[in-house]
Amino acid sequence: MTQRHRTETGGLIDRRTPLSFDFEGIAVDGYAGDTLASALLANGIHEVTTSIKLGRPRGIAAAGAEDPSGLLQITTPFPDPMQLATTIELAPGIAAHGVPGQGVLPTEPDPARYDSAHLHVDVLVVGSGPAGLVAASEAARAGARVALVDEKLTPGGSLPATPRTIDGADALEWVSRTVEELRSLGVTLLQRTTVFGVYDDGLALALERRTDHLGSDAPADALRQRIWRIRARRTIVAAGSHERPVVFADNDRPGIMLAGAARTYLHRYGVAVGERVVVFTTNDSAYSAAFDLHDAGIAVSAIIDARSVIGTHWTDGSAARGIPLHHGSVVTATAGESRVASVSFARFNGTAFGITEEIAADTLLVSGGWNPAVHLYSQAGGSLRYDERLGAFVPDSVVPGIAVAGSAAGRFGLRDVLEDAHRVTSEVLAELDFVAEPGDLPAADEDVDHGPGAVLWYVPTGEPEDLATHFVDLQRDATVADIAHAIGAGLRSVEHIKRYTTIGTAHDQGKTSGIIASGIAAAISGEKIAGVGTTRFRPPYTPVAFAALAGRARGDLFDPVRITPVHDWHVAHGAEFEDVGQWKRPWYYPQDGEDIHAAVARETIAARNAVGILDGSTLGKIDVQGPDAGEFLDRVYTNLMSTLKVGSVRYGVMCGVDGMVIDDGTVLRLGEERFLVYTTTGGAAKILDWLEEWLQTEWPELRVYLTSVTEHLVTFPVVGPLSRSVIGDLFPGVDVTNEAFPFMTWRDTDLGGVPVRLARVSFSGELAYEVSAASWYGRDLWERLIAAGEQYGITPYGTETMHVLRAEKGYPIVGQDTDGTVTPQDLGMSWVVSKKKADFIGKRSFDRPANHEPNRRQLVGLLPDDPRSFIPEGSQLVSVDDLESLPVPMEGFVTSSYDSEALASTFALALLDGGHSRIGEKVNAVVDGRTVPVTITSHVLLDPEGARRDG
Repeated sequence: MTQRHRTETGGLIDRRTPLSFDFEGIAVDGYAGDTLASALLANGIHEVTTSIKLGRPRGIAAAGAEDPSGLLQITTPFPDPMQLATTIELAPGIAAHGVPGQGVLPTEPDPARYDSAHLHVDVLVVGSGPAGLVAASEAARAGARVALVDEKLTPGGSLPATPRTIDGADALEWVSRTVEELRSLGVTLLQRTTVFGVYDDGLALALERRTDHLGSDAPADALRQRIWRIRARRTIVAAGSHERPVVFADNDRPGIMLAGAARTYLHRYGVAVGERVVVFTTNDSAYSAAFDLHDAGIAVSAIIDARSVIGTHWTDGSAARGIPLHHGSVVTATAGESRVASVSFARFNGTAFGITEEIAADTLLVSGGWNPAVHLYSQAGGSLRYDERLGAFVPDSVVPGIAVAGSAAGRFGLRDVLEDAHRVTSEVLAELDFVAEPGDLPAADEDVDHGPGAVLWYVPTGEPEDLATHFVDLQRDATVADIAHAIGAGLRSVEHIKRYTTIGTAHDQGKTSGIIASGIAAAISGEKIAGVGTTRFRPPYTPVAFAALAGRARGDLFDPVRITPVHDWHVAHGAEFEDVGQWKRPWYYPQDGEDIHAAVARETIAARNAVGILDGSTLGKIDVQGPDAGEFLDRVYTNLMSTLKVGSVRYGVMCGVDGMVIDDGTVLRLGEERFLVYTTTGGAAKILDWLEEWLQTEWPELRVYLTSVTEHLVTFPVVGPLSRSVIGDLFPGVDVTNEAFPFMTWRDTDLGGVPVRLARVSFSGELAYEVSAASWYGRDLWERLIAAGEQYGITPYGTETMHVLRAEKGYPIVGQDTDGTVTPQDLGMSWVVSKKKADFIGKRSFDRPANHEPNRRQLVGLLPDDPRSFIPEGSQLVSVDDLESLPVPMEGFVTSSYDSEALASTFALALLDGGHSRIGEKVNAVVDGRTVPVTITSHVLLDPEGARRDG
């Protein structure tokens, strides 16, 4: 398309580098430095989509992230839903189309990379406009570490769109000099980067949009976005302000935009937004836009000013240019199909309208005043005050670590902005004990843009409930009538009105509509806007893709994959794996086409009748050292650990403060002041965090040190009646007889000079030895165990067989056979709760009446009447036979279920109401809508006497 609305000269685009993109199947021409919005406008395209509820045409209404309506879906070179045309840089090969308020998620994975970075500074300056540049330069000159962050493509804030002079030269020259100085001072400069949230302790999160991902010639896996996690001792918010519109009938048509945006498109992009322009304003700033457009050769048909009294500078300027000026008047309506065709206006004294007139126009520029960008300040907990003179909410409290400068603080006019930035920065540097270097503040030319304005939220052409085309939030199709209905329904809080009307809940988060909604609500309800207030500004300031928040944590990196030192051996021997607490654990080892049932049957028979070996290296391991280590463990376990002798092992259970089981495992006493704690695989990190929390926050007086050694050590249980032979052959220096090496003790030895620890611990009920060593010897140790056990038929087994073995013996798995409501007593393990200790975590909760209810759910075993019937885990347990008679009381559920070669039957473990007192009773398991009769047994189904553990 021809860029018929591009000015012949001017703008900061690179006219030597033409580019184009595909919009709705049409090639749209532009230049390097354009946004998609500026390229569309240069080609005369104003309508880009339709509204979400009413299907009305929608166009580009602003020039930045505050735009409420110019939403596009990027389809090429990468799928990206719901992006603003005003913030997407033009690049070759882009294809896009308009979306009515909601995009379509891609069906293919995004090949691009997302990343994160950390930055620590003394001063973070948000906004690289005049205030931000002054703040950053003064802080850097004083020796502070400084980061300057801005969402725009180039520094300067509003200066590229508002020709000014600073220090007697073009303002952009001052910007360029200042930026070069900042670079020389080591300031971190981040353009195209939006600070979207500020949090406690000086943390700010910012999203950087990379440029090396743009265009069809960019690598598919180029870095697209980066999250910056910035810690700053002080943050200076110099984010500027947002121009706000005025609401009137049919104010949503394409071709209606903010006056400041038109000025930006003219000076920043060399784009004339229309051919016949009308300007509607309540303040001085829109006059500069009107004059600039007129001076660029664009016909300005009229200026309509709601004020009765206007400064002579503007009246004289309008007259000199031949622009008709209608003071004391307001726009009452617009007409047109896909774009504005005419504007209606009338005199208005606040209560009555004069005769309506109509002007032909293809563009209507609106300015209802300026709202300081207080979002980050408000996120940090800052309160706001309504300033009657400005007609805006401004910061009104001191927030530790946060300062606000320039127009974000309600200082309008370039001179005031520069002076305020200097004052605020001086105060911040003094707080940080930096000495500001003396220097002259940049001198700006005279300000005429920000004289007194009138406050006009909407043009009341009709009763509020009838104003259904007076659009407040263009993205949500929310109107003045919707606000009236909310108030009529009894809502008074602006937060409730927001949710009733959905105003401010779209992608722009109410940047142009939020304050207006408060003003309209005040006008309709008869309250003062100061009392109505604003809705809470919450992060993110602008939308952030989930992919950016995830960063590298996606695909295989979404959850870190952890493997043991023997992983490659398992792979080579055909193991199937399951994920357990981020670990890849061998599930079973199929041979000769075996399915899981055949493989597990073979493995369990070997472990029960000969010898098996398991890679148990994933168990959590915590080294506990210090003079008070025994006392500390006594407090966190339900049983005594301080009485454990060096060389011995004890099983222990940990409970939460509510007395419910959170983990279990074994504890080895390695020395008088040293223990090795084994936890469950999935609970390793959680338990280390749990122990550190108690040690650091509740018992800091205890002299104890905790170190995770989970990945430092490998542990291989060698299990079965022939395990003693295997261990005895491989470690001839160790007497492995029951008398010399009894159950729940450990011995240190070596293998070829490598230290090895042997422990008589059994999670299978069989004679077993846990063999441990430093992980870098893990593969060699495993292969030597396999070689030593070959003559005895040693069989590697996986987690499924481990579960069968432990469940036959009634050993519970925390998190599978418990659900957060289970005490040790419920598990049939009252013996593990010490009656000697004065206290431990959870002890007092055992005395609650609920913990002594006879009908508590308790762990039991289940044997089906038909030994071939398999009862899936999660199956509900009922006493009734007829499932049609509702309601059916649920009495418990199955937690573990397996097929047992040793029992010659399937079996299950379950949590059952009053289970311990119901041993021998019948109950029904509900399987696929039918009942399966089972007998309630002890949870220990095999070798209840424990005779097998000694071989």
